[in-house]
Amino acid sequence: MELYASLADTGGPKKKEYWDRRTFTSLEEQQEAMRNSSTLYVGNLSFFTSETQIYELFSVVGPVKSVIMGLNQLTKTPCGFCFVEYFSKENAQACSNFISGTKLDQRVIRCDLDGGFIEGRQYGRGTSGGQVRDDRRSKEDYDPGRGGYGKKEDDYGLSTAHFRRPGTLKRARDDSVDVDRNIRHSRKSGDDEVTEPVDKAEVNPRFQERDSDGEQDNDDVDGGDN
Repeated sequence: MELYASLADTGGPKKKEYWDRRTFTSLEEQQEAMRNSSTLYVGNLSFFTSETQIYELFSVVGPVKSVIMGLNQLTKTPCGFCFVEYFSKENAQACSNFISGTKLDQRVIRCDLDGGFIEGRQYGRGTSGGQVRDDRRSKEDYDPGRGGYGKKEDDYGLSTAHFRRPGTLKRARDDSVDVDRNIRHSRKSGDDEVTEPVDKAEVNPRFQERDSDGEQDNDDVDGGDN
């Protein structure tokens, strides 16, 4: 237990602070709640991880008061996160430093100090009922521990994975032909040959569609990972 106490004192590496806007009216209110809390938010769990497994792992640090499993708000089945409450803040802090980053059910889990569980926070906040992060996964992103393939599509009904790294995309054959046609028929004046460039957007309207997509900003999602 001396080891865990020392881990609680060190505070661990600096983590980016997340503000749960649906629960706390300000970041300061959340920080005040965290100063007196002995609760942890645990993320990146497999949908198949049980409450018993959580108790067994987190009891290594100290006695666990309660575990609240995160649920899909539509199906009421586990959706990949939970809250763990200890009897003391010291144990919660030690757990945040000691267990965060370890594997459970072949997944690297993360543990963050939390302002405390209140009714309603156990439900996912994504449009599919689960977590927002799973709504953002594309149809080509397969995660067996979190429901299989993602569901996100772009405005054209295509997986967003196709446009994730535009620099690595290969130009289609049709695009190559369109580029070749960017030079109109030549007009000869004596020995001189005059060419007139054509705007590629005029030749291929698909370029206009992609450019307009790039101007759209991503929506910010309150509730972060829950």
